Amino acid sequence: MQHHMHIDIETFSSVDIKKSGLYKYVQSPDFEILLFAYSIDGSPVEIIDLASGESIPDYIINALQDPTVIKHAYNAAFEWYCLNKFYSSPIEQWLCTMVHALYCGYPISLAQVNEAMGIPEDKKKLSVGNSLIKIFCTPCKPTKRNGNRTRTLPHHEPEKWNLFKEYCKQDVVAEMEVEKRLANFPMPEAEQNLWILDQLINASGVMVDRQLIDGALYCDQISTEALIKEATEIFGIDNPKSVQQLTQWLEVETGESVANLQKSTVANLLENTTDKSVRRMLEIRQEIAKTSIKKYKAMNEAVCDDDRIRGLLQFYGANRTGRWAGRIVQIHNLPRNHLPTLDHARECVRNKKYDAIKLIYGSVADTLSQLIRTAFIPAPGCRFIVADFSAIEARILAWLAGEEWVLDVFRSHGKIYEAAASQMFGVPIELIKKGNPEYELRQKGKVATLALGYQGGVNALIAMGALDMGLSEDELPEIVQRWRNANRRIVDLWYAMENAVLKVMMTGQTVGLNNLIIAREADGYSNYLTITLPSGRKLFYVNPFLKDNQFGKEALWYWNLTESKKWEPDSTYGGKLVENVVQAIARDCLAVTLKRLQLYSYRIVFHVHDEVILEMPEGEGSLEQVCELMGQPIPWAPGLPLKGDGFECYYYRKE
Repeated sequence: MQHHMHIDIETFSSVDIKKSGLYKYVQSPDFEILLFAYSIDGSPVEIIDLASGESIPDYIINALQDPTVIKHAYNAAFEWYCLNKFYSSPIEQWLCTMVHALYCGYPISLAQVNEAMGIPEDKKKLSVGNSLIKIFCTPCKPTKRNGNRTRTLPHHEPEKWNLFKEYCKQDVVAEMEVEKRLANFPMPEAEQNLWILDQLINASGVMVDRQLIDGALYCDQISTEALIKEATEIFGIDNPKSVQQLTQWLEVETGESVANLQKSTVANLLENTTDKSVRRMLEIRQEIAKTSIKKYKAMNEAVCDDDRIRGLLQFYGANRTGRWAGRIVQIHNLPRNHLPTLDHARECVRNKKYDAIKLIYGSVADTLSQLIRTAFIPAPGCRFIVADFSAIEARILAWLAGEEWVLDVFRSHGKIYEAAASQMFGVPIELIKKGNPEYELRQKGKVATLALGYQGGVNALIAMGALDMGLSEDELPEIVQRWRNANRRIVDLWYAMENAVLKVMMTGQTVGLNNLIIAREADGYSNYLTITLPSGRKLFYVNPFLKDNQFGKEALWYWNLTESKKWEPDSTYGGKLVENVVQAIARDCLAVTLKRLQLYSYRIVFHVHDEVILEMPEGEGSLEQVCELMGQPIPWAPGLPLKGDGFECYYYRKE
């Protein structure tokens, strides 16, 4: 007979979990579990006060490793990893209520989920938690008033400690209530298995080059000090890092109002100024403001004693499509590398040769930025195999829409940008090659393919860099129209998707569309519009309703955590829904590949978007096999042509 144990723990460590992540936090020698709250099979919540000398009973310790007892927690990765420092509890026996909530379209934090679900006050997470965690779970600054202690123990603040125990118990109550409300919308078993794999990847981590990180931080400090000195001595600015001071200086020098000092604004000012002093000051600003150096600092904070960083991935970080998000170092937005001599640049930084970097590469900040990827290295005796899906979203979009000419391109030569230009402008593809005047059409085919698949127009082309490619704004509307004329089935899919969703909302009837199932689902607690993907996974739109959008057109609205970080109504449209679906299917293709790689004993250290990074001993595995696995047919997507491509290396980079 299966039993269920819901758990919440409170812990102490001198390591800052926000800066260093869970794994270094737990690996700290002073890490300890303070409180252990639990409920078995829905019984009243019990709490064990370990910090005050109580012990976890043997039957609970046995339950932690008993496969017939399923362990539940909100952000179960935390409880699982913390408890396994002292007790054995296999990850296969855990379920994460946070991931279940993300799967069903809710925010990531338990407090936000409580609000979104309208959970009654007596079953909500208590709001005093953060202040109590700061008191008991983190070190305190020694003062005369607190007797020079470095942490607060239960006997120092007995009333607050009792409140903390209630908070811990209430977290179990809140988690159980969330799980109860999600029970009728279970996560597929395949997703549970994928979450387990994700925990193993995160717990294993990836090695970093500490010497490179130390060198980068050293060179950045010298560069920053030199730039500040130059700005102070030559231009008379006390603090060039101050937005207010620099803005005032620029306005005096240029005689114009400066709205802000954002990256794009500074770049625009640089492009339009002829004043040498203003130009140099703006260049200094660009160098000082480069945020990429923060990634080296993040690596330095998070690296464990074995030189590995753990916890880089957040499962279901994009909670509608299910794509992963980055954590700690934010690997999903690493700068690209263009330096032709990466090996030499790395050695200069590793050996702290600041003057050589300055002389050879010019911008120290830009050089350090391009080397961030290379800080990730394989373990001794291993190499990286790096492979990604080629043009996966374009392939899936064409497959979903039935755009056969695009699929034929991917099944044959794969030159989608040339083929798109050929279709758009009626030019034989054989003529669109380097050296021919027709080759300039490839740029138009490329930017159109990248920008227009989800109902975007001129603004989408501009956002994708059309103007930077040398295209004029006047010719963009024609590019949009030509691309749409060449991709009629994709255009039809946008409107078919929108009409199907509106029909489901108005009639309540389920609609099938191009390997998708769109439906209304509800129980006594929740109300969703769902889109079932070919994999069987669902996309959830919470509490949907119909209302006119900003263009006066009837549209689907649903509750969502918007860019303002508020849980509020948000609207969508056909092209956006298609984008959600395509990105979700791309994510499911990656999931299938991760499982295949695991089956073939490939060690996955992390993955970024549609790319996998594998750490393999010399002589084991091969790039050819990895690409073959990525190109194998997906059982639930017959006819979808996939292709993997990659390289081997001894530090992470872009080829």
